[in-house]
Amino acid sequence: MSTEEQRDRLLRWVERVAAFCVEEWGLPPITGRILGWLMICDPAEQSAGQIAESIQASRASLTSNMRFLTTIGLVRKVRRPGDRTGYYRIEDDAWQKVIQRKLESLSAFGEIADEGLGIAGGEGHRAERIKAAHDSLAWLQDLAARHPLRH
Repeated sequence: MSTEEQRDRLLRWVERVAAFCVEEWGLPPITGRILGWLMICDPAEQSAGQIAESIQASRASLTSNMRFLTTIGLVRKVRRPGDRTGYYRIEDDAWQKVIQRKLESLSAFGEIADEGLGIAGGEGHRAERIKAAHDSLAWLQDLAARHPLRH
């Protein structure tokens, strides 16, 4: 496979990551492209300029998205001794953080479902619909507790 074909293949994969992030999480495409690129790039640490050039994004839009990803803890900015340029890398535990946040939000909804069961009286069609959500969330929490993520 030629270098050009390999690059096209990498960028198609990055676009798949971006599409997933848009469809599943409602993130802007550039945010997904950054995540995808930082997952597959070599070397793992890239400057903002390298990232922008690779995913064909403007530096301005890249900067605000890098700040967002850094703030939520999925990407880390690193410095190299003697180099004034900042480099970015995806955190080793980025996906664990994503999953943990999803579990926490689902757990919060489980509490809302518990309250709904109390309001609905625990019987009848209203309670059955709420109980279905409650039981699914309880199953997921139990599964996560029995099989914690490890690196």
